[in-house]
Amino acid sequence: MVLVVAGLWMTACATAPAATQGPAGPAQADLPQDYRLGAGDKVRVITYNEPTLTGEFDVSSAGYVSLPLIGEVRAKGLTTTEFQNAVAAALKAGYLKDPRVSAEVLTYRPFYIMGEVNKPGEYPYAHGMTVLKAVATANGFTYRADTRRVFIKRSDQSAESEQVLGPNTLVNPGDTIRIGERFF
Repeated sequence: MVLVVAGLWMTACATAPAATQGPAGPAQADLPQDYRLGAGDKVRVITYNEPTLTGEFDVSSAGYVSLPLIGEVRAKGLTTTEFQNAVAAALKAGYLKDPRVSAEVLTYRPFYIMGEVNKPGEYPYAHGMTVLKAVATANGFTYRADTRRVFIKRSDQSAESEQVLGPNTLVNPGDTIRIGERFF
């Protein structure tokens, strides 16, 4: 009987779609592959065999992560791979012979929503965040809200862009969303 249960389990595992699950789960698919770190992100840095150099760190408003032993390392504008390479290079420059470092984003910077929503403000980013989910987080539209278009200022752009408000309009960490007023 144990063999039958094990056989069924093996069959179920073999047919499960592995492409939708990565090491960080399915949520990574909704962010750009080249996500750039910024102020407000929280990262986990793991230095193999060095527990005192491992931990969770915040990216400061200046764009740096303050790490034990090596001090501040620039993170703003870097991908997690570029950031972990920078940490490894800093550790190799006089501290460790062959540092093996990995980095991952634990918490993304918040998004901001303003305009014709009931509770405008700053909210934590969640994977798969769309404008409609962001509006729901802000307690919904006001009665004057334009529910057909939205203005989004991406964190890496200087101006906002007007977009059609649909069910799949994505929000990225650090975005500012503005819901306009309808004309009639």
